[in-house]
Amino acid sequence: MNFWQAILEALESVTANKMRSGLTILGIVIGVAAVIAMLAVGDGAQASITGSISGIGSNLLFVFPGNRQEEVRSVEPLTLSDAQALADVFQAPAVQDIAPVIADNLEVSYGGERRRVSINGVTPSYQPVRSYDLLEGEFISEDQILGKASVALIGVDVADRFFQRREAIVGETLRIEGQPFRIIGVLAPKGGGSFGSQDDVVLIPYTTAESRLIRRSRDQVDVIYIQSVDADSVTDAADQVTQILRARHRITIGPNDFTVFSQQDFVETARTITGVFTIFLGGIAAISLLVGGIGIMNIMLVSVTERTREIGLRKALGARRVDILIQFLTESSLLSLFGGILGIGLGWLIAYIVGLIAQANDTPFTPIVGLQAILMATLFSTAVGLFFGIYPANRAAGLEPVEALRHE
Repeated sequence: MNFWQAILEALESVTANKMRSGLTILGIVIGVAAVIAMLAVGDGAQASITGSISGIGSNLLFVFPGNRQEEVRSVEPLTLSDAQALADVFQAPAVQDIAPVIADNLEVSYGGERRRVSINGVTPSYQPVRSYDLLEGEFISEDQILGKASVALIGVDVADRFFQRREAIVGETLRIEGQPFRIIGVLAPKGGGSFGSQDDVVLIPYTTAESRLIRRSRDQVDVIYIQSVDADSVTDAADQVTQILRARHRITIGPNDFTVFSQQDFVETARTITGVFTIFLGGIAAISLLVGGIGIMNIMLVSVTERTREIGLRKALGARRVDILIQFLTESSLLSLFGGILGIGLGWLIAYIVGLIAQANDTPFTPIVGLQAILMATLFSTAVGLFFGIYPANRAAGLEPVEALRHE
C-alpha cells in the first residue's frame, strides 16, 4: 500500500461516519485552540511588560536605598550629595547624566474632582534621562528649581481624568494637597512600567516638592536614575556607581546598603516571570489536547471492532500487517491533523477577541500568535494522533484472518 492510497482510504473511512469523526476532531480542535490562545496571551503579556520597561528610558540604571537581595545592619539613605558625586565625570566617566527623584502619592484636585496621584519632585535632567517627550508646553527649568516655582507637568492619564482632553491645558491650575500649581506642560504617553503607570503622574520642581509637599531629612532622595554614555557602558557605569557609593557610605567590607539595577535586569526578570506564566498556561491547555488524544484512541478502538471482518478480508486477500498498521495510523493522524488546522484558526480567533477586550478596557496588551506556537501545536496534535493511534492500529494489524472473518 502506497502513501496516497493510504490517505485516500483513510479519508473514505473518516467521511463514512461524519458525526463520530466530527466529535473526535472537536476534542483536538479545543485542545489546539487552547494551546494557541494561551501561548498567545503569555507571549503578549511578555511583550507588553518588557516593552513598557524598555520605554522607561535608554541605557538606564536605577539606584535605590537599602539592599534588595541581602540583609544589612544599617542603611545609609541616598542623598543629593550622593547624586552629585555620581555626576562627577572624573569619578564616573561612564555616567552621562543623573536624575534624583523624591516621590509620594498625594491628593490632586481640579474642578471638584479629587484623586491621589503619584507626585514626583524632579530636576531638569529628568527629561533626557527618562526619555520623556511633551505633547505641549515645556519641561521644568533651572530657574524654576532655584525659585521653588509652583509649576507642574502632568501625564495623559491625569489630563484625561481632570480635563477630558490632552491639548490646550497649559496655563490651567490644579491643586496638590490644596496648594495651587500652574500646568506648564503635558507629558507624551509612555504606558505602564515596572513602577506602575508612567502616565498617571505629576512632575513638579524638586525643590518645591522638598520644601512644601514631600518632607525628606538630610536631603534624602527616593531613587536616583542614571543614564550611561551608551548601551555598552551600562556595566561600567554600574561598577563605578557602586564604588563611589561604597566609598561615600564608608563600606569597606560586607554587602552594599544600596541596590543598583540596570534596565536589562528588569527586562530579564520580567521575561523570566512571564516565561513561567506562559509555560504554566500552555501546560494547562495541553491537558485538553491530551484528552482529545484519548478520544481519538477510543474512537479508533471502536472502529477496529466495527471493521474486524473488513480487516480479516483484507489480510486474507494478501494485505500485510504493516499495511493494516499504516491504514489505521493514517486515519488517526488525519483526524488529529484536521483538528489541529481547525484549532489554529479557533485559537487565533480567541486571541484576537482577547485583544479586542483588552483594547476596549484601555489595557496596553495584544496577544501574539507566533509561528513557533502554531508549528508546535500542529506537530503536537499530529504526534497525539500517532501516539494514541498506535495501540488501536497494532491491535487491528494483529488480528488473525480466520478469527477476523468469523467475527460477528
